[in-house]
Amino acid sequence: MSSTRKRALLALAAAAAGGVVLLRNRRTAPDQGTGPRRGPVGATGRAQRSAVLATTATKVGGGWAADRARSVFADAERREAIDEARQLKTAEQIADTLGNMKGAMMKLGQMASYLDQGMPEPVREALAELQQDAPPMAPELAAQVVLEELGTRPEALFAEWDPVPIAAASIGQVHRALTHDGRAVAVKVQYPGVDDAIRGDLDNAGMLFTGMKFLFPGLDPGPLVEELRERIIEELDYRLEADNQRLFAAAYEGHPFIRVPAVLAELSARRVLTTELAAGVRFNEMLTWSQDERDLAAEAIYRFVFGSLYRLGAFNGDPHPGNYLFEPGGKVTFLDYGLVKQFTDQELQPFEDMIVAMVLDHDLPEFRRIVERVGLLKPSPEFSDEAIGDYFGHFYEFVIEDRELTMTEEYASETVRRFFDTSGEHGEIMKAANVPRSMVIIQRINLGLYAILGQLDATANWRRIAEELWPWTHASPSTPMGEAEAVWRAQPTRWPLRWPTDRLTD
Repeated sequence: MSSTRKRALLALAAAAAGGVVLLRNRRTAPDQGTGPRRGPVGATGRAQRSAVLATTATKVGGGWAADRARSVFADAERREAIDEARQLKTAEQIADTLGNMKGAMMKLGQMASYLDQGMPEPVREALAELQQDAPPMAPELAAQVVLEELGTRPEALFAEWDPVPIAAASIGQVHRALTHDGRAVAVKVQYPGVDDAIRGDLDNAGMLFTGMKFLFPGLDPGPLVEELRERIIEELDYRLEADNQRLFAAAYEGHPFIRVPAVLAELSARRVLTTELAAGVRFNEMLTWSQDERDLAAEAIYRFVFGSLYRLGAFNGDPHPGNYLFEPGGKVTFLDYGLVKQFTDQELQPFEDMIVAMVLDHDLPEFRRIVERVGLLKPSPEFSDEAIGDYFGHFYEFVIEDRELTMTEEYASETVRRFFDTSGEHGEIMKAANVPRSMVIIQRINLGLYAILGQLDATANWRRIAEELWPWTHASPSTPMGEAEAVWRAQPTRWPLRWPTDRLTD
C-alpha cells in the first residue's frame, strides 16, 4: 500500500480522535427490543465521547504498529495481504465507532467516505454505508419519541407504521408509514440523547479549531465555531427543518426536474418530521447508470445548489450522497433541510465580486483586494497577486473557460488538499487564510458538492450553466434542462422568490 493511502487512513483516525465537525451506514439487523435495552447513541457526554474516540484511535494505531512489525519479515505478497487485512479491520473499527456514536462524529464518517479519493477502498466502502443506514435504535424507543412529541403512539397515529427504519442516519432515523387519508409518508424520528451528544461534540470542536490556529495562523476560530454551533444545533429542532423544507418546496413547486417532498405539519414536531415519501434510487445505484444519465443528474444537482443560493438566497448545507433520490432523465429529489444557511444580499455580494474579478475580468489585483477586504486572506506583501490567483483560482477552474469540462475525483481531492495540506506550494497562503462566518457553511460546496460531481465523472459546459444561474449575467439557456427550467421560471408565480426577511441574520 502506498504511503499516500496510509496517510489518508491515519488522518481519518486522527480526525476521529480530534472530534472534527461537519465532516450519515452499516446495515444491521434492527433491535426488536429483546434482551437488555440499549440507547440509540453510543455515548452522550463530552468526556465519554472523547474517551470512545481516543480508544478507537489507540486500537487503530496499535494495530498498525503490530502489523508493520509483522510485515518486516514477510515477502511482498504476504505484506500486501497484511496491509489489506489491516485496512478492512480498521474500516470496521472506525465505522462501528462513528455509526454508534451518531451526532456530529457520524457526520465525520459520512463526509470522509466521499471526500478524499486517496483513502483505501475498504475504509471508503465501510464508511460509505454511513451515508444511509447507521445502526438503528430499538423500535420501542422510536415509538416512545413519537408518543412524547405527538401524543399518540405511531401504530394509532398512522393507518400503517413500519417499525423497521428505511434509513438511519446521524441525528435520526426514517420510518415508512401510511396516513389515515391514504398518503405514503416518511417519518423522521430523532434519537433520544443525540442533542446532548452533539453539544458534547461541538465543545470538542471548539478545542479542535483553537488548536488549528497553530497550523493556520490566519484563522480566527471564534466566528467559525459559533457559526457551526448555531447551524448544527438548529438541526436538532425539526420544526426549523420543516420551515426550511416548506420554503424550498414552495420555491420549486412544479419544477421540471427538481423535487422537494411536502411537509405534513400536523404530523410533525420538535423531534418528529413527517414528509411525503419520495420515489427514486440511491446514489450508489445511480452510479451504475449510463454516463449520459449521470451527467443529467449532476446538472440537476448543480442547478439546485447554485440556483437556490443566488435566487433564493439560501444554501442547503448538507450535500452528500445520502440526501438525494434519482429518477431517469435528470430528476432528483433533494432530502434533509436541517442544515440550511440563509444569506442577505450583503453576504452574497462578495461571491459576485469574486466571480466577476476572477472569472469574467481576470483581474487578479482586484480579486486580491476583495479577498483581503472580506477577510478570506490576511493582507501581506509576502504574496504576489499571481500566487494568490493561482491558489484561489483552483476553486473557479471549471468555470474559467467556456468549454466542456469533466469533474473528476482528482479535482475534488485537490480541492480538499487546498484546504488542509499546508505542505504544498501554497502552504504559506493557506496559513494566512481565514474563513469568515458568513462563508463557513458555503465551504460545503468545495468540500462536498465537487466530491459528488467528481464521483459522477460529470461533463458539462459548467461556465455556460453558471452564467444562467448568476443573476448578473442574464445568459440564455445552454442545455435542454436549462430550457425546461427557463419555461418553468417564466411563470408569473415563480422566481424571484427570496427567504422571508424575518429569517435572515447578519
